[in-house]
Amino acid sequence: MTEIRTPPKQSWTFSPDVNAEIRRAAATGIYDIRGGGSKRRLPHFDDLLFLGASISRYPLEGYREKCATDVWLGTRFAKNPIHLDIPITIAGMSFGALSGPAKEALGRGATAAGTSTTTGDGGMTEEERGHSKTLIYQYLPSRYGMNPADLRRCDAIEVVVGQGAKPGGGGMLLGQKISDRVATMRNLPKGIDQRSACRHPDWTGPDDLEIKLLELREITDWQKPIYVKIGGARPYYDTALAVKAGADVVVLDGMQGGTAATQDVFIENVGMPILACIPLAVKALQDLGMHRKVQLIVSGGIRSGADVAKAMALGADAVSIGTAALIALGDNDPALEAEYNKLGTTAGSYDDWHEGRDPAGITTQDPALAARLDPILGGRRLKNYLKVLTLEAQTIARACGKSHLHNLEPEDLCALTVESAAMAGVPLAGTTWIPGR
Repeated sequence: MTEIRTPPKQSWTFSPDVNAEIRRAAATGIYDIRGGGSKRRLPHFDDLLFLGASISRYPLEGYREKCATDVWLGTRFAKNPIHLDIPITIAGMSFGALSGPAKEALGRGATAAGTSTTTGDGGMTEEERGHSKTLIYQYLPSRYGMNPADLRRCDAIEVVVGQGAKPGGGGMLLGQKISDRVATMRNLPKGIDQRSACRHPDWTGPDDLEIKLLELREITDWQKPIYVKIGGARPYYDTALAVKAGADVVVLDGMQGGTAATQDVFIENVGMPILACIPLAVKALQDLGMHRKVQLIVSGGIRSGADVAKAMALGADAVSIGTAALIALGDNDPALEAEYNKLGTTAGSYDDWHEGRDPAGITTQDPALAARLDPILGGRRLKNYLKVLTLEAQTIARACGKSHLHNLEPEDLCALTVESAAMAGVPLAGTTWIPGR
């Protein structure tokens, strides 16, 4: 008689991935560093659906009725607020983390699409300033590459308090990416690992932040909008404090934001999904009577026009993309599969951007690799991608009967899961129930 044996069961707690990480940590004594954002399954925009117009609401005809996409940023205090054709901006990614050609490509693509790009940590490059009609200059705790001349050359200043991939933590740039040029710009020794500070050296709280924002306004003669960027951890209070400190724009980055390199344990266990962050930030703005007066830009896992439209329906004025922009330029391209395999990974999973060996020439300072990226072609690809995102968002807005993306609202949404309904504050599909209310 044949013996019937119960098949072996894998432990959910000690899965193969968990066991592999335990073995790696035991063998090396070093925590894992990577980019690419959170890889765990989190409630996200995919868990929301739009309720298109029918009888109770009237849709717009796409071929003859306008659906506007422009956005004004920095209208609160700045003498020269920013006007963009589309509400999709390029997030801060530093020269050092990215190659010079990649920064140029981002500037070219953003300008062609009618939007802005952002410097990131490490200072302003001529490639990006020269090809960006609208350039946001990041002011970070590290002060790498910061100088008053560049503060005056930019179109807006973004004071970075936190980032979605690592709220409460600083960034990393390994020595192999600190070339002569990067070292000069950041005033660092060449080839030595560096870690950015996690808090600003000259202020410790919201009162000091207000003084710092006033300093920046005085340096720039009150011409330029001042953004404050926060990680998705305590979005209600951080948004309220940023507004009280005098921010023109609040940038809110959820934990799916992932171009920064940091510890894997940080990426997967600190922060909140952007879906949970937006309603809390909007509530803070509404409670202060500042919604739409202080603009809200959200980021963290934006991939499609549907994501753009959903973020705006929840109350955002604009969105920002980072990882998606790099993929549009050509990162993680299956055409480079053989080279990714040599690095011990695969196209679509490559997240060791900090090591500087990117075969696409985007997240590297190796001159031979960086030369692989054609910034003109990369800019064209980014422009095309931004165009598609905009058209997709317009299509959805028209289907909901809206003549501007900013007219989308929570009433246009329903949720597929209890978790996403509770986070987004919209009804569970087929019901009028919003969990927690």
